[in-house]
Amino acid sequence: MKTLYLIKHAKSNWSIPDTRDFERPISKSGAKDINTISSYLMIQEILPDIILSSCALRAQETTDLLADKIDFQGKKIFLEELYMTTAEDIQEIIMAQDDSHSSIFVVAHNPHISELINLVTDEHFSKMPSMGLVALNFDIDEWSEMETKKGKIDFFIFPKQFKYYMPKQIRTTLNRI
Repeated sequence: MKTLYLIKHAKSNWSIPDTRDFERPISKSGAKDINTISSYLMIQEILPDIILSSCALRAQETTDLLADKIDFQGKKIFLEELYMTTAEDIQEIIMAQDDSHSSIFVVAHNPHISELINLVTDEHFSKMPSMGLVALNFDIDEWSEMETKKGKIDFFIFPKQFKYYMPKQIRTTLNRI
């Protein structure tokens, strides 16, 4: 069994004039959203074996803050190939990962994350929100088997679902961060 966590980077800051897309940082609300999602991950005791991230600034900041919040001590790999790419290219990167990793976080961009979900599952996923996270389970032993075996969505979370109701466990965890 392999688990893939697809994460769209946190909300980016558009208020800095003349900033190239690649160099756009996350916003203050994006940082808060990372706290919310990391609290959920900590409560569920979810830690990846490795994190693959786009090297665009907002994805790097998302990866670094998320890893820090969940106390991830493993390897983070920043790849240009996860920026302005295709779902098929992301799938190839995942399929090339060491099979000793049973769970992988991939931090990247839309529309590629949403397209990848549609490519590797039988679901129809329209648009991943900022700091959205989809967990996919694959009944495989090797990542290369993703090419022929479809995954199943285990869960889908995003910050706005906690806007009106935030479970006490997440509130408590947020207060400790």
